[in-house]
Amino acid sequence: MPDRTEPAVWTPPLHRARRCGARTRSGDSCRGAAVRGKARCRMHGGALGSGAQPGNRNALRHGWWSFAATAERARAAVLLADGARVLKALAVREDEAGGRTASRPRRDRHGLS
Repeated sequence: MPDRTEPAVWTPPLHRARRCGARTRSGDSCRGAAVRGKARCRMHGGALGSGAQPGNRNALRHGWWSFAATAERARAAVLLADGARVLKALAVREDEAGGRTASRPRRDRHGLS
């Protein structure tokens, strides 16, 4: 007959188990033992079935923060910066030319060519 004081499956002593590490509401670290193979205890996300789905579909981004939308906004910002730089360069050339550039022909006092 098996000895009733020994468990059927050996488990490591709880005092030597890795600790959870999650922050509690008081600001201290959780003192619970981490679940085997995870970094958190059963109450802070280490329970079986917790965590992201395979392929991490929980982190799928859409809308304003999707990869395509952020890339499009970055391209638009570059175009706007280039346009501002060109306009500034034209304004400097216009000032150097005395208010006229080759793209703006001189007009008479009635606004006619």
